[in-house]
Amino acid sequence: MTKRISALLVIGLLVTPAAADLTVSVGQSMDITGTNGAGWLGFMNVFELPSNGGAYVFGSSWGVADLNASFDDPNNKLTLSPNTIGDPDPFWYQGGGAPGAPGNKIMDASLYQEFAAGDLAGQTLTFEGTVLSNTLTAAHETKIFIKDFAPDFSSFFVTEIVATPGPFSISLALDAGPGRHVQYGFETIGENVWFTDVAPFGNVMIGTVPEPATLALLGFGGLTLIRRRRTA
Repeated sequence: MTKRISALLVIGLLVTPAAADLTVSVGQSMDITGTNGAGWLGFMNVFELPSNGGAYVFGSSWGVADLNASFDDPNNKLTLSPNTIGDPDPFWYQGGGAPGAPGNKIMDASLYQEFAAGDLAGQTLTFEGTVLSNTLTAAHETKIFIKDFAPDFSSFFVTEIVATPGPFSISLALDAGPGRHVQYGFETIGENVWFTDVAPFGNVMIGTVPEPATLALLGFGGLTLIRRRRTA
């Protein structure tokens, strides 16, 4: 007799004792709990505009709010907007920052959860949820991803899709090597926009709780649902 275990998470990440394949969904808040849990993280990679050669400039950790990512728990939504920065320096904006000023950099913002692969090494991670809407113009793009990094972050395997309205589910078979790092989340890429000019460029909205039918199954407590299917 074999036992198959799958986990659907509302606000947490669950690692099963048997190191089974893992399914995670977008959490209801910015916090994640569980064996390998950590909060939502932000990272920004900055590039020159393609017209200026497109060279990599720098990368560093950024706060979630600085990515133009905001969680609205009462309305069960995560909103991802084009990246902006309030510094008027010509480094960031052509001719200096002001309303209407064109951006002078490509900003690649990642909002993600990260954990050490540990017992999940060699298993399959699935990330799923719902894209409520995507009104971004052609100037920006949001992707949904899972990345499996080498221990020193020098390389990675990735699966990703463009954030298209509707349910999404992506999976990645994790490398079995020790010391690896796994990230899953959202990546918004495009020219930086002056903060008063963001609205016309659109946004992406992600649903942060399961479908109503699934919520009804959560029952008392409502944090984690584990379904076990036994087969002979």
